[in-house]
Amino acid sequence: MDTTDWVVLAVVIGVLLVAAIAAGVYMGSRRRAGLRDRFGPEYDRTVGDSGSRRQAERELRTREDQYRSLDIKPLSEASRARYTEDWDHAERLFVDDPELAAREADRVVRNVLDERGYPDDDLETRTAAVSVDHPRVVQRYRHGHEMVHGNGAMESEQRTENLRKAMVDFRAVFVEMVEPDQELATH
Repeated sequence: MDTTDWVVLAVVIGVLLVAAIAAGVYMGSRRRAGLRDRFGPEYDRTVGDSGSRRQAERELRTREDQYRSLDIKPLSEASRARYTEDWDHAERLFVDDPELAAREADRVVRNVLDERGYPDDDLETRTAAVSVDHPRVVQRYRHGHEMVHGNGAMESEQRTENLRKAMVDFRAVFVEMVEPDQELATH
């Protein structure tokens, strides 16, 4: 090989290397955009909690993989009606006993999640699964749970306000979970 052949070979290798790097960057940004689109605000929360975008994205992909092994199903019309009655009862309780009402709302949401097939191991496992197909309300579920279970020793007025916030959060989750899921209903 003469010098010209070596120069051409070096240029070709350089172009291929640049193309490979560009393709890798492009694919990474597409994966990132896909995770951002799928998880919405949960993507940002996970990145913030982990401190590393790469680690957060790995965790979100793991959640997707674990979710695929679950048997998530829509509620039957009878179950939907029963849970709606239970929810209405919890809301009516709030005037007389906000603590009991919020705990009842939490129980109703947990029962809906159980029947739909979400894991019931612990709050983190459950919220990880919910975040895959309901990323817009999973933070509300966490927040409602914290308002009910994490703030027991505060002043009565503040406690009542936190229980009211929990009810609002649980309602958002409940409404989303009892609505017929078009994607699941067609499979």
